Amino acid sequence: MIALASLVSLAGAVRGSLPVGAWYPFKAVALFGCVACCAIGFLRGHPFARFGPANQVTTARAVLVALAAALIGEPVVPLVARSVAAARVLATVLDGVDGRLARRSRMASEFGARFDMEIDALLIMVLSILVWRFGKAPYWILCSGLARYLFFAGGRLWPWLERPLPPSRRRQAVCVVQTIVLVVAILPAVRPPASTIVTAMALAALCYSFAVDLLWLFSKRTPCTRFPVVAHRSRSCPDPKRLT
Repeated sequence: MIALASLVSLAGAVRGSLPVGAWYPFKAVALFGCVACCAIGFLRGHPFARFGPANQVTTARAVLVALAAALIGEPVVPLVARSVAAARVLATVLDGVDGRLARRSRMASEFGARFDMEIDALLIMVLSILVWRFGKAPYWILCSGLARYLFFAGGRLWPWLERPLPPSRRRQAVCVVQTIVLVVAILPAVRPPASTIVTAMALAALCYSFAVDLLWLFSKRTPCTRFPVVAHRSRSCPDPKRLT
């Protein structure tokens, strides 16, 4: 309830300071409601009686994602672009806090890791759409956000894609670069063709990283075997299954 009340207040403030439509607050609330409903479905992986401080911080990040996502379809103006970039920077700061809180409170859980993973993936999807909407890159930039969801869908069809991936510095570096590039590309000062070039390079690196992991998974495949989806509670980078 506190998160919802904060969202309503912040959406109202955005409505008063940015050139957005009257439906903006309703879109933000609806999007947050969808995220909350999805999160409830993962609660079986939360073995604690309390929600926990780390998950509360992740919920705050979900509020920022809802506010940013609600800007899709709103006027494409520099002030909106700067606001999105600022929201992403704040979300990044919070992303570094919730991991420490989970470890200090000894309340790290499968639910917390999955919740964090999905919020990160959704934020990257939102940034990809906004970069495209702002004319900073063609439609192919949407692949940056769709990558995690396509990978997940592939795992439903081919069980060998669900095998947990080993830790990788390459994967971490690629996902960090991907996030930074999307934030930089949306800034008003960065215009095509510069924005198109940097986003294309970042997407190429993402595709390469995916290819490496897909080849590894293919080499380790076991017919008719399903593997549990392991979500690591890492705050330095999204889980490899969502952004490779």
